[in-house]
Amino acid sequence: MEKIRLQKFFTDCGVLSRRKAEAEIEAGRVKVNGHIASLGDKIDPKNDVVLWNGEAVYPKAEEHHYILLHKPRGYITSTTDPQNRKCVTELLEGHRGRVYPVGRLDYNSEGLLILTDDGELANRLMHPKHHIEKVYRVKVAGTVSDEQMERLLSPMTLDGYRLLPIQAEITDQNKTGTVLKMTLKEGRNRQVRRMCQEVGLTVKRLTRVAIGAIKLNNLPLGKWRYLEQKEVDYLYEASKPKI
Repeated sequence: MEKIRLQKFFTDCGVLSRRKAEAEIEAGRVKVNGHIASLGDKIDPKNDVVLWNGEAVYPKAEEHHYILLHKPRGYITSTTDPQNRKCVTELLEGHRGRVYPVGRLDYNSEGLLILTDDGELANRLMHPKHHIEKVYRVKVAGTVSDEQMERLLSPMTLDGYRLLPIQAEITDQNKTGTVLKMTLKEGRNRQVRRMCQEVGLTVKRLTRVAIGAIKLNNLPLGKWRYLEQKEVDYLYEASKPKI
């Protein structure tokens, strides 16, 4: 695809006027593929990653794509990585066009990850006020005491922020450890791992199995599928701004 000037990309996306885009570029608030952009830079909208104030700017698409990926451990939730680690987009064999991860799963976590080129839906899903439940299967070392479970379910503060209440229950326990089902209404950085650490539990494996009514089910590890239209409609409805 023919490259276009960066400020034109912003106007094509309906994000900024040309003059405002030029001002933001000159102020150093725009990055392309991890590097601070300069006025006059040209980009390939389909392959280059543009960040404005740290947020991805999505090119307009004639038809949006919505992907559900079963992320394995050992992949970062990004489209590029300066440390040359494997990115989740490398797993999307057969899909043409660029999509972006919605939210994050850390490097050592696995499970359900949504990717899309629909900027409106992505921003709605990542907005902190849209508390769509996320369900995790958490395997921890050893047993979980009544006191530890009570602390998990009690009000907890991380980095000065008071977390929303969670749900948690033991679903399996054997000599290899204990499996918890944890349901959260927010997804702060490494929240599940840090909550477990706070009560003295060591996470051995962490898998996100559902985002609201969207479930991982039997999708094999490392594989992906397109979301059905009814699933996309559900995500739009569930992320509708609360009045």
